[in-house]
Amino acid sequence: MRELTSSDALDAVWGGSVLACGGGGWVEHGLMMGELATGLGRPLLCSIDDLAPDDVVVTVTAIGAPASPNWEIRPLDYVRAFELVAQRVGRPVEAVMTAQNGSSTTLNGWIQAAIHGIKVLDAAGDVRAHPTGKLGAMGLTERPGYKTVQAVAGGNRELCGGIELVVEGDVTPTSDILRDVCVRVGGFIAAARHPVEADWVRDHAALGALSFALALGSAMRSAGPDATAVVNAAVESTGGSVLARGKVRFVEPLRTEAGFDHGSFAVDEHHVRFLNEHMTVDRDGERVATYPDVITVLSTESGRPLAIAKMKEGDEVALFTIDRAHLPLSSGTHDRTALSDVEQIMGVALVDTASG
Repeated sequence: MRELTSSDALDAVWGGSVLACGGGGWVEHGLMMGELATGLGRPLLCSIDDLAPDDVVVTVTAIGAPASPNWEIRPLDYVRAFELVAQRVGRPVEAVMTAQNGSSTTLNGWIQAAIHGIKVLDAAGDVRAHPTGKLGAMGLTERPGYKTVQAVAGGNRELCGGIELVVEGDVTPTSDILRDVCVRVGGFIAAARHPVEADWVRDHAALGALSFALALGSAMRSAGPDATAVVNAAVESTGGSVLARGKVRFVEPLRTEAGFDHGSFAVDEHHVRFLNEHMTVDRDGERVATYPDVITVLSTESGRPLAIAKMKEGDEVALFTIDRAHLPLSSGTHDRTALSDVEQIMGVALVDTASG
């Protein structure tokens, strides 16, 4: 167990931005949350071995489309969403964990831990960012008899005046309800969900996901400012590879609908499809990379990842991937219910490749 510092927060944003896969929140928001959380206190990062088997762990996150123009999340919205779930657990929550890594989402839970004196678990519902809450649910959609508690808080105050909502029941319908809510309050909202015992987390989460992001961020920060050195550091520290270098050419321009960012683009002969995050890469009609592989676009000017919302036609980039064999994976990455949901939205195959 160790304290998380302001330096760790910078590493979290750098490494998380790679694992964001084009989505996963926002760099500026991550920097603000990291500064605030480590200024309020010293959140403690713990491993699963620091928890008793029946200790309660709650996942904390945000829901929505990163390119939404009207989103608003205030720091205390994250805290309030957590409190709404914790009130219904019936006993103390020992730790929080993020649903995914990302530019800001790697820091999910740090402010809750600083304020409430609980631990940040070195685990995630998914080592990389993903478009739906079901993918970060550690396979709970398929756990017989499991009933979840999910809560959201905040939203764009000018649009909705702020909202708090708690839903209880099966993972799939409650997740769908909160996705609809995020659309109605500006496109993004703070959330907490899925109280579960540590033993389930041990067997089904991406253990060590935060350490993975922190190590990657540290390697990239240490390599700067030369862009080539930063890209090489990402490759060497993860076992990843650069698939292509070239200019971004949009095939299907970004559009935001029903709480998701949709579209696709090409780099050289590689075609990348995204739904909030980069999900597939094809070359000459053959699949080259598929979720849960990490798929990221790195700027060849800075070495830093480019978010989908900020990527422009003609940007010079390196298309970077980390094969799933090099990643800590959760049960959510081969949850057929969750994957089939994304397949229907995107119209592309994920199940066979993701479970391979």
